[in-house]
Amino acid sequence: MQVKSSRRKILFRLLAGLVVCCGGLLVWFHLRTKLETPETGPLPKVGAREKVGPDHYRIGNNWLRKNRFGIWEMYLEGPPLERGLIYGKLARELVNEQEEVFVAQIRNMIPSEIWLKSLKYFVGWFNRDIDQYVQPENLQEIYGISRSFSDQFNFIGEPYYRVLNYHAAHDIGHALTDLNMVGCTSFAANHELSADSTLMIGRNFDFNMGDRFAENKLVLFLKPEKGYALASVTWAGFTGVVSGMNEKGLTVTLNAAKSDIPYQAKTPISLLAREILQYAANISEAIAIAAKRETFVSESLLIGSAEDGKAVVIEKTPSKMDVYDSKASLTVCSNHYQGPTLSRDPANLENIRESDSEYRFRRMRQLIDRNLPLTPGKSASILRDQLGMDDKFLGYGNPKAINQLLAHHAVLFKPAHRKMWVSANPYQLGAFVSYDLGKVFTPVTYVTDSTGLLPADPFLVSAGYKHFESFKKTRNRITSHLMTGKPLVLSDREISDFIAANPESYAPYELLGAYFRQQKKYPEAAGYFRKALTKELPSEKDRKTLTRKLEDALAEVK
Repeated sequence: MQVKSSRRKILFRLLAGLVVCCGGLLVWFHLRTKLETPETGPLPKVGAREKVGPDHYRIGNNWLRKNRFGIWEMYLEGPPLERGLIYGKLARELVNEQEEVFVAQIRNMIPSEIWLKSLKYFVGWFNRDIDQYVQPENLQEIYGISRSFSDQFNFIGEPYYRVLNYHAAHDIGHALTDLNMVGCTSFAANHELSADSTLMIGRNFDFNMGDRFAENKLVLFLKPEKGYALASVTWAGFTGVVSGMNEKGLTVTLNAAKSDIPYQAKTPISLLAREILQYAANISEAIAIAAKRETFVSESLLIGSAEDGKAVVIEKTPSKMDVYDSKASLTVCSNHYQGPTLSRDPANLENIRESDSEYRFRRMRQLIDRNLPLTPGKSASILRDQLGMDDKFLGYGNPKAINQLLAHHAVLFKPAHRKMWVSANPYQLGAFVSYDLGKVFTPVTYVTDSTGLLPADPFLVSAGYKHFESFKKTRNRITSHLMTGKPLVLSDREISDFIAANPESYAPYELLGAYFRQQKKYPEAAGYFRKALTKELPSEKDRKTLTRKLEDALAEVK
């Protein structure tokens, strides 16, 4: 009896020690990952939001409104904390709706509550020192906005913690999982290639977080206390830049590249782009700012400059930086490096071989060659192009196309004239709305410039668009089933309609193959995988993956 009692005491002590150790680790983890709010002093008093009209609000000189094309427009001025507070007050509903959409999409991608909680702790650890790599001005602005975030998602973290981490969401997803959420294509043309001989810049921002995420796109006009006034195409609650131009005619657009796996957060790439836009007047100043900051993903920043009359690409990795200057009138940027050093990097060469980046690069050059000299109208048609090389039809939504029918936005810039055009929904198919930065900032009561409007793509009223929307609905149902295990039974009619809506694409056949494999109907799965392999696939990587799926299904048949 004494031996048993002694063993129980030893076991109890071991368990108690384990509990104490785990508790200590949790306390240490909380303290290590806790982000302190920035030093602000007493919060400045900002006025109450005034409703001027339908979807139109004002606080002092600052305003928010939705234009007749469905694009939200916001004007902000003043010191960082104050404009952050005003931002949050003006756009409270938009900010909270955007977070709801973002979290819902994360839940779709990671349906397991256990994995969601694990992700929370992983992100917390990964971003444990992120505030040390964000400029104080940005921290204050983000803190100001966070004051208007709801408490609905406090299980993820306090509002300031959440907003700051959302600014790194693109970087984490891109770097750690190579999610195909960003496959952008852009160009810059001038001299003899441009109708007026000045820079013509165009870009598609193919950031895919679902249709709802892009519903409330926002054009932000910012007149900060320090630095240059700027315009950015963005979404509510986000202060970084993915596409923008400043009052000096300097433009910045981001294009993701193949990234090494990082081990700790550094400067989010969108905040580096914001710093360049706010404080650089020319290419040399943009390069100097980029060289000062450490980033934790690989990215290409296409920089256009009215002062220099040219464009270059700043190429960043977590450990290196390169600058690509085409020395010609045309610069094209997709998702691989072209600079003298990074173009030879093994990861970049593999990316060129395995991805769709090089294909889109060549297609962009082909389209530009056909449309010279470039005008805003011709440039918009290039960004809307859905065909492959030599006008081969790839099916709707193929990642090899310049227009993959998933873009958050497309934008055109004429830096010398301080003009930009932003696409209305959906994707880049809606009208391109014109903005003149010379008028935006003087006076503040600016009205959208309708004289430069580029009309919507005729594809919007075509049978093809209706077919694609029908295809997308079933695609989303199958994708949700595959990711969440949610029950789904497709009838023969639904299957035939799904294929008929996009028959030349590989996508319906690959998805149906995965659907039948989930049902353990391996002969059917193999048949659809085999059919997908006869279509134009996005990349060599996709071909290898599909071939492996076919082989696995055939092995189950045997």
